[in-house]
Amino acid sequence: MSQGVPKRAQRDAGFTLIEVMVALTILSLVMVVTVTGLRTLGNTQVAITRLTDRVDEIRSVSSFLRDAFDATIVGDDLGGLTLGGGRGGPGSGFFRIEEDGSLEWRSSMLFGETYGGSFYLRLAQVENTLILQWQEPENSEPYAWEESPSRRVIDRVEEFSVAYRRELDGDWITEWDKSFATPYQIRLRIKSSDRYWPDMIMGMGR
Repeated sequence: MSQGVPKRAQRDAGFTLIEVMVALTILSLVMVVTVTGLRTLGNTQVAITRLTDRVDEIRSVSSFLRDAFDATIVGDDLGGLTLGGGRGGPGSGFFRIEEDGSLEWRSSMLFGETYGGSFYLRLAQVENTLILQWQEPENSEPYAWEESPSRRVIDRVEEFSVAYRRELDGDWITEWDKSFATPYQIRLRIKSSDRYWPDMIMGMGR
């Protein structure tokens, strides 16, 4: 006569329905927490990437423009030497802020390894893009900018404004005085992608 398994042992041999439901609930909570954490990590990585890209863009644009303004020609260009004074000929310095907010000046620029020299430059907002244009100084003032080559500097631009100082501790001026020569410093204020850039304050070539 065989002996049967005690009823208590039979009950302890498996899981009850309540135990299974509790285990599934805990597993579901763990999975939800894990997925939420991974999603948060992914969003954080995207935000960090965007911030890094923005910082890199600000750094590269600032460096490029700083070099362009540092090389501004402020006087007569004679054999590479810069002298104070006139603006009357193709060898003269040139600077002005137009009514549409664009900035024009003359600078020594290097485009690539073999193409460079003295150029008239124009920094302007065209629709939602900040562009840099250039042309060779064949006249005392630049002309026909619409026919000049250009380079995109910043996309998604919502605001672009220029101000200048006549002296180191002077006030910032936005209205250009046509009788005034090259300013001491300029300030560029840019807003793109719903955020303001740090103000770019740069000295002009001296």
